[in-house]
Amino acid sequence: MEVSFSKEIEALRLGAGDTFHGEGILAITKALLQSGVAYVGGYQGAPVSHLLDVMVQAKPYMDELGVHVEACSNEASAAAMLGASIHYPLRGAVTWKSIVGTNVAADALSNLSSPGVKGGVLIVVGEDYGEGASVIQERTHAYALKSSMCLLDPRPDLGVMVDMVEHGFRLSEFSNMPCMMELRIRTCHVRGSFECRDNLPPAISTRALMAEPAGFDYMRLAHPPVTFRHEKLKGEERLPAARRYIAEHKLNELIPGTHADLGIVVQGGLYNALIRSLQQLGLADAFGATDVPLLVLNVAYPLVPEEVADFCVGKRAVLVVEEGQPEYIEQEIATLLRRRDIQTPLHGCDMLPAAGEYGVEVLATGVGRFAERYLPDHAHGSARTWLAGNIDRRAAVATRLDAPLPIRPPSFCIGCPERPVFAALKLAQQDSGPVHIAADIGCHAFGTFEPFSMGHSILGYGMSLASRAGVSPMMQRRALSIMGDGGFWHNGLLTGVQSALFNGDDAVLLIFKNGYTSATGTQDIISTPDDEVKERAVDKQQSLVDKNQTIEATLRGLGVQWLHTVHTYDVDKMRKTLNDAFTSDFNGLKVIVAEGECQLERQRRIKPWIASLLKRGERVVRVKYGVDEDVCNGDHACIRLSGCPTLTIKDNPDPLKVDPVAVVIDGCVGCGLCGANAHAATLCPSFYRAEVVQNPKWHERLLHGLRGAFVRLLQPA
Repeated sequence: MEVSFSKEIEALRLGAGDTFHGEGILAITKALLQSGVAYVGGYQGAPVSHLLDVMVQAKPYMDELGVHVEACSNEASAAAMLGASIHYPLRGAVTWKSIVGTNVAADALSNLSSPGVKGGVLIVVGEDYGEGASVIQERTHAYALKSSMCLLDPRPDLGVMVDMVEHGFRLSEFSNMPCMMELRIRTCHVRGSFECRDNLPPAISTRALMAEPAGFDYMRLAHPPVTFRHEKLKGEERLPAARRYIAEHKLNELIPGTHADLGIVVQGGLYNALIRSLQQLGLADAFGATDVPLLVLNVAYPLVPEEVADFCVGKRAVLVVEEGQPEYIEQEIATLLRRRDIQTPLHGCDMLPAAGEYGVEVLATGVGRFAERYLPDHAHGSARTWLAGNIDRRAAVATRLDAPLPIRPPSFCIGCPERPVFAALKLAQQDSGPVHIAADIGCHAFGTFEPFSMGHSILGYGMSLASRAGVSPMMQRRALSIMGDGGFWHNGLLTGVQSALFNGDDAVLLIFKNGYTSATGTQDIISTPDDEVKERAVDKQQSLVDKNQTIEATLRGLGVQWLHTVHTYDVDKMRKTLNDAFTSDFNGLKVIVAEGECQLERQRRIKPWIASLLKRGERVVRVKYGVDEDVCNGDHACIRLSGCPTLTIKDNPDPLKVDPVAVVIDGCVGCGLCGANAHAATLCPSFYRAEVVQNPKWHERLLHGLRGAFVRLLQPA
């Protein structure tokens, strides 16, 4: 039972005269339908997951419009979908998380950009850059430059964002260039409203099919020798056409200011933070009126030379606000100004940091330096006081603490089926010795944090088995590669398993089979159990995914001979299986499938079911684990082996003992890991398993009363 987007789906049906209220990424989703998109694909990833999630769940409505929606196996297959727009007047949109998704899609994007497109193409990427990011810190801008794709960076205002979607398609069609739209985390989640338009069913769609295919046209292939002609077309026709469209439709916004002899060029996505920083400096108000003129680049590439030159000429100085490095926009502006012999001083990374997210404090500091230099008479004292106050408040909090706050890294969800596997791996290494562990992208990457601290490298989604290829031949012990079922289908099957089998590598692969691509929002994959199995499986011991043998069948079909499937919560069996893989005489690829359903999905299914039973007055048994305070010795090895957020410590109730005791707090989902760890590691026997019975039967009430009376009888008065 996946997350429901019923309210969001209803918002997609709004038409002319209605007002949309909601998040930025959902506004983009609505804008695609208003623009007559014919097909949508992608691979989910923050912060743009909702776009595809909503489209997939809205399939009945998409069928009404004739829009084809496809959840792709990876970003490369999503980008390849856009090949439909090379020959046909079909508007297509795909989405994924950047920069990692754009890296995966790079080959298809290059081959799409070379021949160019006839139908409008919009690639909506989540620009996951900055302090809230979960990926490597790089920018999409480089891909737009190298492949000659337009790059939209809309101002975080829902009306502007929606308009830029429509203009993105038109710009793509006018210039024959694919368009990318980068949306930062804050842009995706900004809330607002806009006046809707009616959704446009595409002229060619799943309800209005084409009778004949396009004729053969060698110029539409990304294949030498025509690729040499394509490269010329990019500079001679496509870029000039894109610049004409940008200028004629005023896609970039010029905001006047009272200090006309100064100026700031800013990426559209940074506009809100810039206005707030100018407000702190006393150079803007809360409604966007600014004292310093702004050139807001809703299109970050290509720049329009005349537009930039007209903005900069005659000014005492211009500041370029561009997040990340290298400073592509600043360098391009510097080049085009000098070519026109415009000597306006240009600032950017000399006053702003070269790397990191441009939040309000960072911008206020950098823009403050610019203002102090070129507006010395302006009072900046309040801004300095505000910035200094922030530093002082943080210092004051630190001094009030007896010791620094402990680091709280991200962790597995409560009851996550992957936590017991890392506990078993910890125990296995005590037996077989430490091993090189190639980690991967996914929920299991939390195993790199304490208390496990496992993983020597992360090279890409599904790349763990491939990444150990240069290490394992050099190690006395076998190396271990870890990947999830999402990573297996995304990339790992071909880049890892196929390669290891082809080369006869003596490797160990651990696949977490939880039934979903959990890290991106628990979307279904080819090995997800069907609805009938989900309905039947209620207790955690009745595994969902063992009914779906797609991964095992695929591995056997490829020729994997050493293959074991182990339930993740059976720590002792997992420990033995890992030791067997590390020490087996079998020379070749050894695969362990660690099977256990994603706990979030299980709870989404179980909780409504339990609530319905209680509502009908039926008997419900809930398992709860606890720690006997009298037995616990305060060693806390159980915590070091588990890391479960519900297993923590409290003051020892025994006044003669100093060490705090372990305790299982509310929130425990009864996965049984603490008890399984205690058994597998031969820890102290302080853990107990209790069954909480709600709506008990009459004989259970009677038996409970008799037991209570007997216990009271044995107790001293």
